Amino acid sequence: MHRAFYLAGWGWVAISAALVLRARSPALVTIEPPVAAPQVFAGSSAAEWFARARPSCNDLEVAIRVRNDPAPAGWEGAGYASACWAIAGRIDDARSALLTLSEDERNAAAGIVFGVGHPIADMGDDRAAGPIMRLVVEFQPWNYMALYHAGMSYYALGESELARTHLVEFLKLYDVGDGWTANAREVLHRLEREEGT
Repeated sequence: MHRAFYLAGWGWVAISAALVLRARSPALVTIEPPVAAPQVFAGSSAAEWFARARPSCNDLEVAIRVRNDPAPAGWEGAGYASACWAIAGRIDDARSALLTLSEDERNAAAGIVFGVGHPIADMGDDRAAGPIMRLVVEFQPWNYMALYHAGMSYYALGESELARTHLVEFLKLYDVGDGWTANAREVLHRLEREEGT
């Protein structure tokens, strides 16, 4: 019977020690994003196209979907087509859809890509959302949330210089004392410490 108490006591010590070590380790702030569906602007034929196409916006089906049921003409259709390509991981095709537009139209269409990709990025998978956010930054270099997610993606991939560039730019544009800025500053501090070693 004493052996059971002995083992339970050491088990408690091990759990307590693990919790203390975890609390002391420099971790990024956990931001609990709301669970949201990708943004779709209701009422337009392009938005309706995207609602139909969304289940096929994956690497296996996207090309067939876009070929057999193309998005409506115009910047909004190009934006949704680009978003579909982007969430399928086909960033070059997504970029090509945006490059068919005038510069002003590209900006508006990139906003659609951001609107669709941002809830995905907020779910926390920086590696997966990074390419979409980097595409948005190409066309909207002032989009601070795209800069944040692109920077965090680069950090997750070990691309220190690109992470720094994007996160510094994010902090220039967004200076609210919240979890986003705390995470960006923490990553920048980690990068400084890594360079110092």
